[in-house]
Amino acid sequence: MPAPPTATADEIRSVNTRYHDGAASGYDSKWGIDYGDVGRGQVLGKVRKALGGRVETFERSLEVGAGTGYFSLNLLLAGTVREAVCTDISPGMLEALGANAARLGLEVETAACDAEDLPFDDASFDLVLGHAVLHHLPDLPRAFGEFRRVLRSGGTVVFAGEPSRYGDRLANVPKRAAAAVAPLWRAVMRASPAPNGHADGGAENHELEGLVDVHAFTPDTLAGAARAAGFADVRVRGEELLANWFGWANRALEATADPDEVPWAWKVYAFRGYLALQKVDSRLLEPRLPPAIFYNLMLAARKPPSAASSG
Repeated sequence: MPAPPTATADEIRSVNTRYHDGAASGYDSKWGIDYGDVGRGQVLGKVRKALGGRVETFERSLEVGAGTGYFSLNLLLAGTVREAVCTDISPGMLEALGANAARLGLEVETAACDAEDLPFDDASFDLVLGHAVLHHLPDLPRAFGEFRRVLRSGGTVVFAGEPSRYGDRLANVPKRAAAAVAPLWRAVMRASPAPNGHADGGAENHELEGLVDVHAFTPDTLAGAARAAGFADVRVRGEELLANWFGWANRALEATADPDEVPWAWKVYAFRGYLALQKVDSRLLEPRLPPAIFYNLMLAARKPPSAASSG
């Protein structure tokens, strides 16, 4: 359920701030975010796909909508970026990111700000990146203009995890199927029903979840937003089909149960099954099927050298 079409940009920003502040403390647990070998492999794999197989080292990166730090912290740990700056509209998310960075022994600069009004100098980053953030932004053209402004000449922009319009519709099939069998599944798992909103910071915060999304993209609309802002070498590809159906079915089931009562063996099965199907998607389906049918879209582009003097 997206934000109402009558919602103003300020209302969308306010809801996103409140929702993500409320969800921050349990966010890593909800989404299985990892800062070990698996997490680094996932993040580097996504960046490698977006960039067409090449991953260089970036001196200074800016992550927009960084959340709890999944992408930037793993890229720092991998040595792919040497200096990371992380922004988010949610101070609560940045507080969680700071705690993660301290635990990992990493130094990261953070700023609570709007992606459409970045508080940084022109041409101050080699890489601008984000994961599952563009679909929350009410003024996408303005945001892409800011990304271009703060990038150095020849700099790279990478965004992953953006919902595909058609892929999202396809994903509703396993979600509905899981909802139908959830009572039977809980009985087999011997798990009690979950309190409403337990994974989103409580019932009140849970009510905001359906209001934070603004866009679902086709490959053409996502690429068009980058080109309209003056980016070159624009590349959009799809990611996850079978893994997405499997993952959403399992998440939908687990969301109905008390998380402390879901058996560990089930969690291991769900996690390993997702990783296995991710490999099938990556090796067999993603190179052969149209990007529009996948659940996630990823974008990569560069700021042309000729744009350096125009901001």
